[in-house]
Amino acid sequence: MKIQLLISIILIPFLSFCQEQIEWQNDLELEQLEANTKKKIWLKIIDDGMSHPVTVPVIIVRGKEPGPTLGLIAAIHGNELNGIKVIQEVVADIDENNFQGTLIAIPGINGISIPQHRRRYIDEEDLNRNFPGKEKGNRSQQYVFQINNKILTKLDYLIDMHTASFGRENSLYVRAAMNNDTINQMAKLQDADIILNSNGLPSTNEQISATRTMRAEAMLKGIPCITVEYGNPQVYQPEIIQRGKTGVENVLSWLNMIDQETVAVDLPIMCKKSYWIYVEEGGYLEIMVELKQQLKKGELIAIMRNPFGDILNKYYCPEDGIVIGKSSNPINMNGGRIIHLGIPID
Repeated sequence: MKIQLLISIILIPFLSFCQEQIEWQNDLELEQLEANTKKKIWLKIIDDGMSHPVTVPVIIVRGKEPGPTLGLIAAIHGNELNGIKVIQEVVADIDENNFQGTLIAIPGINGISIPQHRRRYIDEEDLNRNFPGKEKGNRSQQYVFQINNKILTKLDYLIDMHTASFGRENSLYVRAAMNNDTINQMAKLQDADIILNSNGLPSTNEQISATRTMRAEAMLKGIPCITVEYGNPQVYQPEIIQRGKTGVENVLSWLNMIDQETVAVDLPIMCKKSYWIYVEEGGYLEIMVELKQQLKKGELIAIMRNPFGDILNKYYCPEDGIVIGKSSNPINMNGGRIIHLGIPID
């Protein structure tokens, strides 16, 4: 016990000292960074209830100019951890002495929810449905306003990193406006299972209110953006992370930011649309299909039973498609999700 106490007395101040070497800033002061620099900072977003700054980790790689600025933003939902590890792996392999342009990588943008193992923000709002935010709005709106103004305004390109929500599983898939040539190429460079052609832009009414996604906000600013869904929530999945790293490095190579050839990836299934299929009664749900499985119309996808094991309903695929995501929780009430069905392009 005495030895353990002695180690703690020595080690804790040392770790604190190391932590203090990463300075915190109110803004991303890119112009003050010299070329061939890799810098870690804590970026202040808001204040908490004890007047302490709530910060998020930012890694900036500043290379030679001229060059584009690529943003990597992970975990706007607090349970989306695979993207955090993708960023860490990508940045670790970058040689700042042979880099062109600027990389702004944020391994965890939701500074409140990540350490609390929560998906939504502290007020139970979805931060990704609150853009552009409001300077004098509620808690979520003010947090998003700071992201919008301190980070998005600095970017030329953006990869928005997500996972499935609690109680669900995802394949590795990309949401992208494939009619845009730049976005099309960014999407195809990912080592994805599926690409879902998704415009991402809000409706006319949503363009004047705080209800749109970060991808929509970026696109309205003229920033080419893709959303990548990296598998499952609240876990690290090594195979997904490695494929995610390949996709990001392919974009860096394509933008001539790193001196590295793009890696050939398998052609993903291209989907023109997708939708969730929901249950019509509550009970114990057994899903009969797997992620990435290609289905035919009329194929059995799930069986619903009551607590006694009696079959209440059987669910069948309404049209030919592919399983993008699915529920992982057998307990479902009316309106619960079964599968996320993608409809491939003919």
